[in-house]
Amino acid sequence: MNRFAWVLAALAAACSTPPQDRETEQAVSLPAYPRDADLIQFGSDPVTGMRFLVDGASVAVPGKEGIVRYTLVARSPEGARTVSYESLACPTGQYRVHALGRPDGRWGGRESDWRAAIDSWHRLLYREYFCPQNEAIRNAEDGVRALRDGGHPFSRGFGAPGPINPR
Repeated sequence: MNRFAWVLAALAAACSTPPQDRETEQAVSLPAYPRDADLIQFGSDPVTGMRFLVDGASVAVPGKEGIVRYTLVARSPEGARTVSYESLACPTGQYRVHALGRPDGRWGGRESDWRAAIDSWHRLLYREYFCPQNEAIRNAEDGVRALRDGGHPFSRGFGAPGPINPR
């Protein structure tokens, strides 16, 4: 491989590097398990009937790296629910699952790798609520307000698609 090709390969690898989240070296503090009273619906799937909610009490912006943390709850029409504590990286359009909710109301599971936020609910959280104009919300209150208002005001009318590939 010639030098030019090697440099291009190194640059491409650097561009796809996951966000530098300092908490990967330390354990992320898990929030309290979500209460139904704190859940805010932000989306649904008309085909499957799934509803997607965020625990407003869990929304956090832990630093200046553009990371937003939250508890996601997915509910089926039959009442089954999946609970996960996640991070969304606004600079890269990626998410990571830190823990999964267990039926006994405790957290478990292993932390996932960073993944592209390409499913509909993560894209919606990214574009409309937590990363308007590809920038992280300033604080938890901004995120909760955006969830309650049906979207962040900066997500409306500017048309910045962000780093997420919608396909």
